[in-house]
Amino acid sequence: MKIAVDAMGGDYAPEEIVKGAVEAARENRQSRGIILVGVQERVREELEKYNTDGLPITICHASEIVEMNDPPAVAVKKKRDSSISVAADLVRNGEASALVTAGNTGAAVAATVLKWRMLSKVDRPAIATVFPAPAGYTLLLDVGANVSCKPLHLLQYSIMGKVYAEHVMGIRDPKVGLLSVGEESTKGNVFTKEAYRNLQNIPGINFVGNVEGKDIFSNTVDVVVTDGFVGNVVLKLSEGVASALQEMLKSEIEKAIINKVGALLMMSAFKNLKKKADYDEHGGAPLLGVNGVCIICHGRSSAKAIKNAINVAEGYVINNVNEHIEDEIRTFLA
Repeated sequence: MKIAVDAMGGDYAPEEIVKGAVEAARENRQSRGIILVGVQERVREELEKYNTDGLPITICHASEIVEMNDPPAVAVKKKRDSSISVAADLVRNGEASALVTAGNTGAAVAATVLKWRMLSKVDRPAIATVFPAPAGYTLLLDVGANVSCKPLHLLQYSIMGKVYAEHVMGIRDPKVGLLSVGEESTKGNVFTKEAYRNLQNIPGINFVGNVEGKDIFSNTVDVVVTDGFVGNVVLKLSEGVASALQEMLKSEIEKAIINKVGALLMMSAFKNLKKKADYDEHGGAPLLGVNGVCIICHGRSSAKAIKNAINVAEGYVINNVNEHIEDEIRTFLA
């Protein structure tokens, strides 16, 4: 299996991207090959910092870079030799099994949709990400691929989320909820009310009804579906709250000696909590619905995040997620 990695995408590219790819290759050099896609001279310069003897890493030259502020359509149509575009071509042509990028999310979505097309009977893609909960994780989708949804799209998201939760997260018969402003079926706008009625009528989905934002973190539900606008706001708000709490906790600990002593005694718990909530540990978010495998990482991804994203991509391929999505979409939305 070969994974195409966008070496020029992300705030810390290519340094952290190359480092993460090297770590991933060292972790599993027997069955995993990595293709670093980017400006050859810069990528090679980074690779030379490491001992890569025997590692299954190659470089695929791409002369252009999609910047974070580039409009997605322009990035794909005008920068056809960009690292994200060339990486998508490698997957389309069968030279790689998956793509990993920490670059411009819009460009990644546009490139994969245009070059790979959608899975059968799937209209729009969705980015799915995990949120920590006391007894595991909750999968939320969409968090930014499609900001303007129709109720039918949420129905498709629920099936895709169910499949990912079952086959990758190992959750049997996952509970699916619709994000709204109240638990009652009468709550919400016209959009969510129609989506609710649609979800009620699909026997293959363990639909538990409306859920509120707090339920994402409470193990009330396994999969939460919403449109990409709301989902992205939830994601960014959660990141902001987590960062603010960390800074406030650090400030309080430094105020008194007794607080510092208590913090030392709680260090193990703090580390475990940070690990569970840290996006670096989860690597990246799968772009569900496209006819290929694309893992989208945070723009500030470290080498650790890139290494784990490569692991996520490999798991997606091994578990045949796209095949299962098509099977279930065909069964329940025929």
